[in-house]
Amino acid sequence: MRASQMKLVKSLYETDFNLWLEENVKLLKQHQLEQLDIDNLIEELEAMGRSEKKGFRSNLEQLLMHLLKWKYQSNKRTGSWERSILEHRNRILEDLEDSPSLKLYFDEVFDKCYQNSRKYAKAETGLLLNTFPEVCPFTKTQISTPDYLPKD
Repeated sequence: MRASQMKLVKSLYETDFNLWLEENVKLLKQHQLEQLDIDNLIEELEAMGRSEKKGFRSNLEQLLMHLLKWKYQSNKRTGSWERSILEHRNRILEDLEDSPSLKLYFDEVFDKCYQNSRKYAKAETGLLLNTFPEVCPFTKTQISTPDYLPKD
């Protein structure tokens, strides 16, 4: 019976992902570890980690892009830019609070995210890429400070 239940749980992964999740959670809660779909669980956990990091990077890039626009196109500042700065900063701070280990990832991807943000800011503003410094003009502390907005 156990082998057939394992086969059923594994087949759910392809046919009904939500039911597959529920069944694996149930098995975990019942400590029936031998019946878990281990291979697919590992795959999903790894995907969750990648997804978490992609979301973090995306929020960091959006935050940096809007900070650049705020600083270098001050005559076009809008409430939506400020809201975006607040929203993406809050997401980053929440991620760091929920997963403090992302601090190392933050340090690891910061420069690359900034370079991407320069390109996004160029595309959105129509300004030349060299308008935005090659080295980030904001410190990690500044961009992590809840009310920080750059000056002209």
